[in-house]
Amino acid sequence: MSAHTAAAMEHMSQTVIRVAGLGKEYVIGARERAGETFREMLISTAAEPFRRLRRLGGAALPEDRIWALKDVSFEIKEGEVVGVIGRNGAGKSTLLKILSRITEPTTGRVEIRGRVSSLLEVGTGFHPELTGRENVYLNGAILGMGRAEIKRKFDEIVDFSGVEKFLDTPVKHYSSGMQVRLAFAVAAHLEPEILIVDEVLAVGDYEFQQKCFGKMQAVAEDGGRTVLLVSHNLNVISSFANRALLLDGGVLFTCGTVPEVISTYLSKGSVDTIYVAPQAHGSNAPHIARAEVLTSEPNGMHQFGKPLELRITISHEQPILKACLTVQIHKQDQSPVLLTYAYYPEKRFGEKPGSSELTCRIPSLRLNVGRHYLRAFLSEPPGGVVYDRLQCVCPFEVVRTDDTVLWGWRTDHCAYHDDWSWVIAEDAVLHPPD
Repeated sequence: MSAHTAAAMEHMSQTVIRVAGLGKEYVIGARERAGETFREMLISTAAEPFRRLRRLGGAALPEDRIWALKDVSFEIKEGEVVGVIGRNGAGKSTLLKILSRITEPTTGRVEIRGRVSSLLEVGTGFHPELTGRENVYLNGAILGMGRAEIKRKFDEIVDFSGVEKFLDTPVKHYSSGMQVRLAFAVAAHLEPEILIVDEVLAVGDYEFQQKCFGKMQAVAEDGGRTVLLVSHNLNVISSFANRALLLDGGVLFTCGTVPEVISTYLSKGSVDTIYVAPQAHGSNAPHIARAEVLTSEPNGMHQFGKPLELRITISHEQPILKACLTVQIHKQDQSPVLLTYAYYPEKRFGEKPGSSELTCRIPSLRLNVGRHYLRAFLSEPPGGVVYDRLQCVCPFEVVRTDDTVLWGWRTDHCAYHDDWSWVIAEDAVLHPPD
């Protein structure tokens, strides 16, 4: 073994991040005071007398508390590229905020050895009133760099970001994509020992994403620097990281090689994608007896672009002259992202007593990553009597394992999906719950 190889191995063996018993508790509805801006602090201070009056005027409301992280412990060696994966609400972003010293832990401790540069959300570390040029120098100063050192890297940062024309424009006038470009360029080029990047890169276009991943790879390979990356795109994690952490409900469920952790992520879970109506529905009117989402993977995990089936069983003791089933898929914040309906004048369902099983087959579900739910309405068309409705049932999680990028999709708009087909089976047998 050469002296150079031995030195490199010794270099890699050094622990740069040590997390022990880490916990973070939040009071629901309360604001995190750490990290608030000067303007927010002034507003909060001015409003405090009014808050005191409200507290004096009545009994204090009970506080709901939630642990975003619970007893998390791990170590990361110098030069490692570590992917952090988990469902929405697993605690990934909270962990990165603590490691970036943006928020303080409630319990446990974190030891970090080296200069940390992080990109956690659009506009991180930018002052909106300052220009792009001024923000580059400001970020460098925050990292402890001298003006000469920043100036040496300045042209490279600007060239990578592609925002040269707008360098002397206040950042508040930048689009989110421009802010991400400049923020990543600053974070990656100012020679951090540890680079932390959240899912924010999803804002950029495909070409820029690939450029960023290449730069992160170069950062990791250059001088044994360490990279932590959160992404729902499992292909990015598998092709970029050499180790992964899986968070679940604020707990570190497992850590290890990337293939092992991804396999555990896809196979793990207690999500029930089946809804079964209560036995005592309380009415002989037509109703939705069962709803199910048939995902591409076990435990409510669905890979982006794979076929998906929505199976709805309608119970109707009496014939239905006209019936329409409308189904929405919506995000966790209730915003709809997909709409489909089943009503065929030439092929109706429910015209004789019994039950009807309606299956919607979507050959390629191309929704953004994250958790989704079903919302269903059984009614007379058009705008007639509503027989039954379901809200927020059959949760499932969309994940990505490819490099496909959706252009122009927004999760706050309902996307009408015209590439589906319905199969109707009369006299369906109502399957018992598993």
